[in-house]
Amino acid sequence: MYPLASNARDGVIMVTTTADKHDRATTRNTIQRALVLEAVRTLRDHPTSADVYEAVREHHPSISRATVYRNLGVLASRGEVTRVEVPNGADRYDFRTTPHCHALCRTCGGVFDIEMPQVDMASQVTDAHGFFIERCEIVFEGVCAQCRSRDDAQPRKGAREPRPRGCIRNDQAL
Repeated sequence: MYPLASNARDGVIMVTTTADKHDRATTRNTIQRALVLEAVRTLRDHPTSADVYEAVREHHPSISRATVYRNLGVLASRGEVTRVEVPNGADRYDFRTTPHCHALCRTCGGVFDIEMPQVDMASQVTDAHGFFIERCEIVFEGVCAQCRSRDDAQPRKGAREPRPRGCIRNDQAL
């Protein structure tokens, strides 16, 4: 911990450390954080950080993009929203924090909740390398019903192509 500032006031020297400042930033509830959380809950469609920023800015034009992005990170780290990582695309945010799976449409880039029985796979995995599994995230990739109904399952311009994450090819050793 390194001091950020030292102020002499009434003969008392006050020192603020970076850890103290970080702890306060991540635990203190602010109006801006409440606005960001409300935007994620209101949008309900797995918005990107840019979507959340636009929604908040619509009613509070003085809020900065950095404030919204920082608060999304804090909310995700505190477990108040879920960050859904999208390969080759912007992360999405989900107001639903209970364990569930997601599906990613390779055509439109939409992210959808998948309802299925939850299995605690992390506790059932045995790893020969002594790796302790802490969590597991499942993201299915395919084409959503709306895109399939258009009879053109070809990716639109600007749509994200799926990229395998964490996959091991058959020719790679563990």
